Amino acid sequence: MKISVIGTGYVGLASACCLAELGHDVAGVDIDEKKIAMLKQGKSPIFEPGLEELLVRNLKSGRLSFTTDIEDALPGCQVLFCAVATPPNEDYTADLRAVFAVCESVARHTETDIVFVNKSTVPVGTGKECEERMGKVLKERGVKIHLPVISNPEFLREGTAVQDTLHPDRIIVGINGDTRARDAMEELYLPLTRIQHPIVFLSRESAEIVKYASNAFLAAKISFINMLSELCEKTGGNIRDVAKGMGLDDRIGTQFLHAGIGYGGSCFPKDVKALLAIGRKYHVPVPLIEATHAINDRQRQRFFAQLLDVLPKKATVGVWGLSFKPNTDDLREAPSVDLVRLLLKSGHRVRAFDPVAMDNARRTYPAGIDYVSSPLEAAEGVDAVILLTEWDVFRGIDLRETKKIMKGNDLFDGRNMYDPAEVEAAGLKYHGIGIGIGD
Repeated sequence: MKISVIGTGYVGLASACCLAELGHDVAGVDIDEKKIAMLKQGKSPIFEPGLEELLVRNLKSGRLSFTTDIEDALPGCQVLFCAVATPPNEDYTADLRAVFAVCESVARHTETDIVFVNKSTVPVGTGKECEERMGKVLKERGVKIHLPVISNPEFLREGTAVQDTLHPDRIIVGINGDTRARDAMEELYLPLTRIQHPIVFLSRESAEIVKYASNAFLAAKISFINMLSELCEKTGGNIRDVAKGMGLDDRIGTQFLHAGIGYGGSCFPKDVKALLAIGRKYHVPVPLIEATHAINDRQRQRFFAQLLDVLPKKATVGVWGLSFKPNTDDLREAPSVDLVRLLLKSGHRVRAFDPVAMDNARRTYPAGIDYVSSPLEAAEGVDAVILLTEWDVFRGIDLRETKKIMKGNDLFDGRNMYDPAEVEAAGLKYHGIGIGIGD
């Protein structure tokens, strides 16, 4: 099939490369000229394991191309994916201007029927509004073109985007009675359903809700264990043991029960906020979502406050990890964004190391950060080290050597990655999350 993907961020680029890998003819579209120039050269603008390999292979095959002009991608297009960003507004509502700009542009320029697929995360009712906006444009043009809007939310995780796209748990497709659109989506995803990846057809409204519901539920699970971590600290419990005891129950499971400094990234914070806004719009109380958001904010600030209480005046802090999670260079809603600014504002110095995110950090953070080339270099001469991202490179750190080169002896483990006894045996003072001191 001939496919167009509008937007080449994490979702759009992974979708475009993977659809081409599945044998489709794919055109990626983005208004960022610099990004498109990079992609045409086979260089990915984002760090994502395996993605650049797919990019290069499918450019060479001719199945994948890129352009800055949406009109170039419309002739012959059968299915068009809208994968533009929907960032939160100040009131937590999703900013849908880019989505509406895409749908109106398609209606303005296409000469043939196209199945319009919302791959962007959008609030319930957005598909209906897209259809109405496109219908208005088509009426103004005086043409009869069939542009059904369906919802096909993504569930990929940064760091495993290629795997998640090519081997999804499920493919959710929201269609309100359009048989031609359903046939097109079945044909599009046939390479995946042939290897037993299920496609689930829902109403468009249900599919729009599923994405927010899934992310909010996972975020709530993180906030739940983080809420208990504070109780463990006050009572002598150990949150690792509590999580293990809970997770062995098949009804609960072990995933997303890892206490830390809270969730970040491009999805959980944005989608939790958007669901709060949707609840307000429809006058439906969502107290669990409100608590999820509040606990996440509190967890981050609580841990940072413990760090500031320990630091001497004008201290130097070594920061291990800047991205919001391993295997990505994404800094959106990363704990490091808040912490670095807080440390600098408090008169402290920062030495930082991250395997892939330091270039993004230089563009994001204020001046005054010392970026170094290794974890040990980040620890050299510092009063305290704080682990923010659980990259594998930090798992094998020689803690005794770390202690030798530090000025102070405080290790703040924001991801509960280290064994407290091992840290203490190395001569360092361990500051974890949810590890109580008992009586």
